[in-house]
Amino acid sequence: MTTDLKTEAQRPGPASSADKPASERLSAQAGAVSKDLQAMGAAAKDVAQEKLGDLQETAAAAYEGGKDKVRDATRTLEGFIEEQPLTSVLIAAGVGLFLGRFWMRS
Repeated sequence: MTTDLKTEAQRPGPASSADKPASERLSAQAGAVSKDLQAMGAAAKDVAQEKLGDLQETAAAAYEGGKDKVRDATRTLEGFIEEQPLTSVLIAAGVGLFLGRFWMRS
């Protein structure tokens, strides 16, 4: 234990920082805090860019899925019109009349 006390007494420690004026210590601490904040800002920027990339990938996948569904619906509608043209014309005329009357009342 006595050797531990001797080695601790020989090490430069907090006493050397106490020799500096308070303004210098404050300036040094402010510099360290500034560096830490810059590092945190860089890390936050990296995380935000990752999340944005993930969001873009998800949006692109949803867009492609939506396009496929619209194509399928268009093909289905075209098939129905080709198979039953008279029914398709009557349905279109009925929808047109309904919308026309609805807009006239508004």
